[in-house]
Amino acid sequence: MAAHPQTAAVVREVREYCDNIGDALDEGSGIWLHGNAGTGKTSLAMLISKTAIEAGRSVAIYSLPRLLARIRRTYDSDAGEEGYLSFFDRLTSVDLLHLDDLGAEKRTDWVLEQLYAIVDRRYEEQRSIVVTTNMETPELKEQIGERTVSRLLQMCDIERPVFGDDQRERRGPAASPVPGQPS
Repeated sequence: MAAHPQTAAVVREVREYCDNIGDALDEGSGIWLHGNAGTGKTSLAMLISKTAIEAGRSVAIYSLPRLLARIRRTYDSDAGEEGYLSFFDRLTSVDLLHLDDLGAEKRTDWVLEQLYAIVDRRYEEQRSIVVTTNMETPELKEQIGERTVSRLLQMCDIERPVFGDDQRERRGPAASPVPGQPS
């Protein structure tokens, strides 16, 4: 993952963030990683999330498309299931919210409202966020809105590109888990 010289510096910053995870989360410090697909952004973000969990902190990990699908399901919830307000409160109160693939969702007014509401509440409460995206900042502003991106930039003390080749392409297709069976 750290084959590109600039990516090695990002890896060092992520490790330093992890070494100081308690202080980082207490301060509401976040990280924004962007770059091409397969460069290791999600792996680095997962390292941060795993470190936070191991430190006894609360973490919610979602790809943005999966998060939006989960929010939609809260509208249909029965009395025994978690409703929208309860889920929203949980998302905005965990010590670390890890959002993967920001910008991968279809842009609608509803998506923009949901994303802004989550980011804005975490911003107001100084809660940490880790974001990965394949988009550069101007493109992301077009996709999720300037207000949301502005908040994220202010929340993320570290905003770095992750360079390199697509490591998934280099690995080839996933191996079959059962010999003789297609994967």
